[in-house]
Amino acid sequence: MAHTRTWRVEIDINEHDDERRTHAVARLYSGTPAPLRAEGVARRRPDDREVPEIGDELAVARALADLAHQLLEATAGDIERLTHRPSHLTS
Repeated sequence: MAHTRTWRVEIDINEHDDERRTHAVARLYSGTPAPLRAEGVARRRPDDREVPEIGDELAVARALADLAHQLLEATAGDIERLTHRPSHLTS
């Protein structure tokens, strides 16, 4: 039987000009009681040009990479609970 699900990822991006830093928070809503939450940060060196899109992209990429890692860890844990054996997932 086929199942269709919709998971939603929400990403908040905040720039902190005084610190030359962009911070992203990604939340995965998959129908579980608590969403997975991941963060990513991008920092601009003082001599770098100010291009907000680059900071946004880098901070979001890092948050999504962290989110993917957490999802793999959660999956491995679920498999181990069902099989009572260590699992080794590759990306």
